Amino acid sequence: MYIFLKLAIRNLLRNKRRTFIAGIAIGIGLAALIFTDALIIGMEENMIASATESLLGDGQIHGKGFRESREIEMVIADLPQVTAQLEVDSLVRAYSKRVQAFAMISSPANVAAVGMVGVDPLAEREMSQIDDAIIAGEYLDPDKKRQLVIGTKLAEILEAELGDRIVLTVAQAHSGELSQEMFRVSGIYRFNIDEMDRAMAFVPLERAQAMLGLGDDVHEIALDLYDNSIGQDEQHPLWQHYSENGNEAVGWLVLLPELKLAFELSQFSTAILGLILFGVVAFGIVNTLFMSLHERMFEFGVLRAVGTRPLAMARLILFEAAALAVLSIILGAILGYLLTYIMGEVGIDYRGIEYSGVTFRELLFPVLELKQFIIYPLAVFAFTALVGLFPALTAARLKPAEAMRRSF
Repeated sequence: MYIFLKLAIRNLLRNKRRTFIAGIAIGIGLAALIFTDALIIGMEENMIASATESLLGDGQIHGKGFRESREIEMVIADLPQVTAQLEVDSLVRAYSKRVQAFAMISSPANVAAVGMVGVDPLAEREMSQIDDAIIAGEYLDPDKKRQLVIGTKLAEILEAELGDRIVLTVAQAHSGELSQEMFRVSGIYRFNIDEMDRAMAFVPLERAQAMLGLGDDVHEIALDLYDNSIGQDEQHPLWQHYSENGNEAVGWLVLLPELKLAFELSQFSTAILGLILFGVVAFGIVNTLFMSLHERMFEFGVLRAVGTRPLAMARLILFEAAALAVLSIILGAILGYLLTYIMGEVGIDYRGIEYSGVTFRELLFPVLELKQFIIYPLAVFAFTALVGLFPALTAARLKPAEAMRRSF
């Protein structure tokens, strides 16, 4: 075994330039695979954070059927009991009660249809990033009941500025009668999410409840969990626990199924890229081994003439393929680590770009994981050995006289 390995390494080093070029080519493929995987992991984490921290939360509780119908009469049942459970639930870091309704918003200059969202200013500050997204004015003040926060695009449509008077018109929950309230624009936010910047208006929770005639009832409770992965687990006991007495609790994966499809598409894209790169690896290995084989045709003929068995010939070529794979893996792992580490420090600016209903709000940072330096190198090594079978079988089938004749 040792002799075969020593011969394989010596044979590869006969033409250092060709071996190094082939190793670099295969290594670049491995590095690209490592970086792509790290980039996709970082993209998924960024998308989850952008979706859950902006407004969605890790999960939500509604009255059963509210998500489909958006009927304002469908409020959360047994609200005091639900909130009392949330207060002592060890899985819940924070929660925020909200009411939601379709509304007509009007300014002296224009009119638009929006989604009115009533929020508890203090609880919402802990739950979402609305206060961080304010670019002009200030966030809702708990002591001021007639403040209104709108997005930049909605402000442009209404031609509204800070301090302007805005009128919201909604239909009350049980009577259907129109209810109007006047607010003043206290803040303008930018999430870089078109739906939020154009078609949402945030008002104090108590004022929204009064306009809709809901009393103390709410339509939604957004949850911020200590373990973000619970939002991806549809079978977690947390969701069953709060889906009782006419309520429905679901994680962000159910609330935003587009993300699940996006992640599956990303994994499929990685698989396609892997196939392409392994194809490049195959051509590089076959080309290198066959060139080495033809250059040493006379030597192989002599080896066969002195009684070297075909299996030993094949084993020698396979050891050469394995040595080339090890060299490529070392180069590829170093290149992949350096590229991913540098980009992980600098970040990639995808901010403002929307993908599957989610807009990137922060820099994208690739994420290094140990499995990237175990699974992919092992795959390259196994694939190299598999591809090396072809030139190995060719060497094993050589006839001594024919091999020596070809060399002249």
